[in-house]
Amino acid sequence: MKAIVNTGPGQLEWQDLLTPEPHAGQVRIHTVACGICATDLEMIAGWERTGFPAVPGHEWSGTVDAVGQGVDATLVGRPCVAENVLADGGEVGFEHPGGYAECFLTEAANLQVLPDDFDLNAAALIEPLAVCVRGMNRLGEFDRGGPVLVIGDGPIGLILVMLLQHHGASQIVLTGGRDPRLALARQFGAARTVNYHTDRLDPSAGRIPTIIEASGNGAALNGALDLAAPQARILVLGDYGTTRADFPWNKLLHRELTVSGSNASADAWPAAVRLASEANLPLEKLVTHRLPAREFARGMELMRSRRAEVIKVILQWR
Repeated sequence: MKAIVNTGPGQLEWQDLLTPEPHAGQVRIHTVACGICATDLEMIAGWERTGFPAVPGHEWSGTVDAVGQGVDATLVGRPCVAENVLADGGEVGFEHPGGYAECFLTEAANLQVLPDDFDLNAAALIEPLAVCVRGMNRLGEFDRGGPVLVIGDGPIGLILVMLLQHHGASQIVLTGGRDPRLALARQFGAARTVNYHTDRLDPSAGRIPTIIEASGNGAALNGALDLAAPQARILVLGDYGTTRADFPWNKLLHRELTVSGSNASADAWPAAVRLASEANLPLEKLVTHRLPAREFARGMELMRSRRAEVIKVILQWR
């Protein structure tokens, strides 16, 4: 089989690898589509979590190609996605080979079968959708009639707008720095968007009861605390790397704020698949570029360019 292999820091190679055989409890997935995620770029550049060689790709969709002992043979040919965390604690696309390969293995217990007519390019967005569903679960009950601020216009921020609209929020505000993405947010249900390059939210204009920080920017998180109303709920979804908090803790104390972190997508996959299948979420509008897998170098260049019109690049294996 063909695979895109991370052979060293910043290095990807198109290689021939042996097609893996599923063991008991496993299935082999034939990849149909795989998104290039910002986390993939970190992995490819080199980090402590995974070494080399490695096969990235955790935003995937595909079909069941073969099953191991004890697995229902009728799954073969079915379109699917799956929770990526395996029984040993490693994840498909990180410690285990992922969707940057023509085929890979996962555990049958993690599978989520999709309707036969589901767009498998859009299905590659179910992984970030599951991240957002878990985040919404962590957020808990919120004031649907009051303002809800989403900070960050990446795929996570835009999917959150979809989910908030689905849950009946009527005053969604999204702030980001790329006008094409802000325009999409308005299509998805945002009542207002703010481009931080030219405008700002004034803390004195009224505090906000629900805030979701999805940019991964420490300064933005500090700003969220300034904007928060007394007893506001703040959900933190961004990845802040080594950035440390530098705000006065009395902001939390005196305003009695509830700050919740949410990481990855555990326990959110069945709900995410139901939403993707039944709620008409426009996930396909986030897919701005579809490329044959062999053109992975162009896909990486598009993602690294950070151009405003590039939201999600999908590598297609068939």
